[in-house]
Amino acid sequence: MDSRLLALQQRTGHRFADPALLQRALTHRSFGTDHNERLEFLGDAVLSLVVSSMLFERFAGSDEGDLSRIRAHLVREDSLHRVALQLGLPELLKLGEGEARGGGAQRASILANAVEALIGATFQDGGFDAARALVQNLFGEIIETTDIGSWSKDAKTELQEWLQARRLPVPVYRISATRGQAHAQTFEVECAVPTLGLSEAGEGKSRRAAEQEAARRMLDTLRSSDRPGSALQS
Repeated sequence: MDSRLLALQQRTGHRFADPALLQRALTHRSFGTDHNERLEFLGDAVLSLVVSSMLFERFAGSDEGDLSRIRAHLVREDSLHRVALQLGLPELLKLGEGEARGGGAQRASILANAVEALIGATFQDGGFDAARALVQNLFGEIIETTDIGSWSKDAKTELQEWLQARRLPVPVYRISATRGQAHAQTFEVECAVPTLGLSEAGEGKSRRAAEQEAARRMLDTLRSSDRPGSALQS
């Protein structure tokens, strides 16, 4: 076997009993018919399951929304792209001539798919335990060292999504006042939802901080509202 593939197996921690599976995982459809798309499909499902299990254990007190948000971040294309670069996959991919000339070996989508295919191939070769060990090897450190708060959405994003989910217009922000010297100003911002006739104020050392505070207060108002009708129920 190619020494580069042996090195890859050392990095992943799994030695393939069927090297053809590893070769297929690294083969793009532009290269030939024995490509990695079916393995990618399988690996995507395995990755989601194992990451879900890891998050379930790591963040025992977190709700479904927080766990789903973290998982989406971990398994999205740019995260998998970084994993592919760490594993050295660009040098190992098999691409058709046109795709190779077009820079396919560095394309984020192709590399992310190859990571999923590698997970799928590991599952096929060694079973679920082997695939789980691989995912834990690739994602364990970041999951163990992260803080749930660092994955939370900011208040402005949460407010916008809350309103959009109810087909309501996005909020309007405006600076209502500034205080202090230029180097140490305090901003006062109003967050308004004109459709509902609501507004809340926030302040901070920057416009962004003041907007976030106003958005948090608006969210609190909306979520605790006991107005009739479902439009204001969270």
